[in-house]
Amino acid sequence: MKNIASDVKLGKNVKIYDFVNLYGCEIGDNTKIGTFVEIQKGSKIGKNCKISSHSFICEGVTIEDNVFIGHNVTFINDAYPHATKEDGTLQTDEDWVCVPTLVRKGASIGSSTTLLCGITIGEKAVVGAGSVVTKDVPPLTIVAGNPARILRKINEEKKQ
Repeated sequence: MKNIASDVKLGKNVKIYDFVNLYGCEIGDNTKIGTFVEIQKGSKIGKNCKISSHSFICEGVTIEDNVFIGHNVTFINDAYPHATKEDGTLQTDEDWVCVPTLVRKGASIGSSTTLLCGITIGEKAVVGAGSVVTKDVPPLTIVAGNPARILRKINEEKKQ
């Protein structure tokens, strides 16, 4: 069973597995979306991406072409989340600010990573599994940990 809203823009040859929830988003050509993935309104996924199972891509996330998203990756779009307003009533869409996140072309995000809002993952960067990314990741850089820290540049790794 797939829940794909009528406002979703799907590219050509998009592969969507069962138990997926998509609404108000754009998915580029040849992208694969695994089981138990939710992609919210205003999110944009590029061409030739792989979004692995159990991942959550919230409003405000842009993922460029050729990006790998591992299993159970979670994006966050609210810097100061609250359930209620000062008067105790539930918040509405007007009561919070969506802070965008950008994942550049060719990046890879390891399984069980959490990405805080307002950051950019650089082109061809690699985020190690289980990381918590709290700030920008430079292009061609490997980061890992909680909080994620730079381990090395990718071009240095190839020389070894």
